[in-house]
Amino acid sequence: MKAMVLAAGLGTRLRPLTDERPKALVEVAGRTMLEITLERLRAFSIRDAIVNAHHLAGQIGAYLEAKQNFGMRIEISREDVLLDTGGGLKKAAHFFLDGRSDSSGEDEPFILHNVDVISAIDLQRMVEAHRETGALATLAVQKRETSRYLLFDECMRLCGRRSGRDGKDEWTRATVPAEPLAFCGIHVISPRIFSLISEEGIFSIIDVYLRLTRAGEQIAGFRADQYYWRDLGTVESVRQGADDIRRGAVG
Repeated sequence: MKAMVLAAGLGTRLRPLTDERPKALVEVAGRTMLEITLERLRAFSIRDAIVNAHHLAGQIGAYLEAKQNFGMRIEISREDVLLDTGGGLKKAAHFFLDGRSDSSGEDEPFILHNVDVISAIDLQRMVEAHRETGALATLAVQKRETSRYLLFDECMRLCGRRSGRDGKDEWTRATVPAEPLAFCGIHVISPRIFSLISEEGIFSIIDVYLRLTRAGEQIAGFRADQYYWRDLGTVESVRQGADDIRRGAVG
């Protein structure tokens, strides 16, 4: 199985930590976010990964070279213009489409993982759930407060989103009831998605998911309520994440 680490963001909320280094190289309890993410993926037997980079991208390449890619085969996808999550994934399509079928003849899914989240989510169980449902993509979600929610029906199928101060709902299917859940920044995706992405340039993968659900594709949610998870998008959350690691909440 392969994976992509989304690491190209500017990390503006992490300033001044990101003034002279990319957010992927910000340290949390003595390890960089990139190291934490790659070692977690490697723990689930992933040996092939691609990392997108934009802000101070050269530092990421030099860092991986110095660390001998953490014993993995790693490719860097450099973005001259920040492409957002969907555009970044589309640019890396070649990495997943080469030899995409496994021994059973089915498309081998891959993991898409934000570099600035840490968690104890069981990726193996998530992949198994993805295979069982036959979904195009499976998203790790939790019941917690956030400024942006994804809406799921009783079968955990994506059917819309809720965002903004007014909490306005955007529906892709008329579904009642629907549960608002917070996305964790971890996906399991079938390579078939690349034949369905018609968007060009800079775009969000969530917008792609919503469009595809309108067309009848299944985007599933994986309930991760029982697992530790933290976003590392601010200086304070980095401090809290470091404390969590030190007390053993996450490896």
